[in-house]
Amino acid sequence: THIALDAQDGPAILAGHSWGGAVITEAGNHPNVAGLVYIAAFQPDNNETALQWFQTAPPAAENGVLPPDEKGIVYYDKAKYHAGFCGDLSESEAAFMYASQGAFYGECFVTPISEAAWRNKPTFGIVATEDKSINPDIQRNMYTRSNTKFTEMSGSHAVYVSQPQKVAAVIADAAKAVSGK
Repeated sequence: THIALDAQDGPAILAGHSWGGAVITEAGNHPNVAGLVYIAAFQPDNNETALQWFQTAPPAAENGVLPPDEKGIVYYDKAKYHAGFCGDLSESEAAFMYASQGAFYGECFVTPISEAAWRNKPTFGIVATEDKSINPDIQRNMYTRSNTKFTEMSGSHAVYVSQPQKVAAVIADAAKAVSGK
């Protein structure tokens, strides 16, 4: 992340989805980052983890995050993927997304944040109100605690796929807000 941010010739907005929220919470401290956008994402504070926040509300019955396998990689249960991750997409889109999920190490969920960038950078968010992967109440609680300016959208955890124009508009509005234009 820092290599890409070092190469920027101006200020950048970081957008993070799901556990990517923890990534931008740390990476956002880079001097080229002007603002943060959390898209149905975890937003831990200093010394907090994504797992701590995940455990603050009961998971939806559709949630299919499996325990780490023998290599420590976390996958989503195939039987629950469509309803639990992207219920507002077609079956064929869900099947493609399931087949293309990458290796994600469970260790990421339990790595604490050292310096939460949202404490010092303008921060925006999207609550996916039909999210079955991260309870929308968890999203609201994190964003409210941090004084994040957030928008609620009726959508699944994959709201960035089901409603790309609306998500892009939030990111564009964040860029305008931090640039003063």
